Parts: sequence; C-alpha cells; structure tokens
Amino acid sequence: MITGTSKTQVDNIWNAFWSGGISNPMEVIEQMIYLLFIKPVDELQTVKEKKANRTKQPIEDPVFNSRAAEDGTDLLWIAAFTD
Repeated sequence: MITGTSKTQVDNIWNAFWSGGISNPMEVIEQMIYLLFIKPVDELQTVKEKKANRTKQPIEDPVFNSRAAEDGTDLLWIAAFTD
C-alpha cells in the first residue's frame, strides 16, 4: 500500500485526470504509465540537446527523429514511437 508523499502525489494526479474528464481507471493508469515512461526519455533528449549546444555540434544519436519537426507537431515523442 502506498502511503505518505507518494500517495498524495498519486492522488493529485488521479484528481487531475478526473477533473479533465478521464474517469475510467484503466485509462488513468495507461496515461500515468505513458507519463512515467516519456519523462526519462524526454530528459535524455534534453541532455543531448544541451551537449550539442555547448559543443556546437549536431545531436549525437538523437532520441527523437527529425520528422517531428518537419510535420509541425509539438509532441516530438510521438514521432519517436510511430516509426
């Protein structure tokens, strides 16, 4: 059983989904899993972008492909997982 700070954080996220119109527990769990997976991937990309900016070199082995920028989407990770 989750207690303390972790329970409060999960409850806050659950309430945000609920107030946003997602009330099906399976959908909430699915969305939470996506968020938990995407955050570290996004952070890895940010580190690579900062290194590329410092060294003035292209991003080495980017997490997200360039198609995301070409199709105008703001959600770069979509392109990374739809190839």
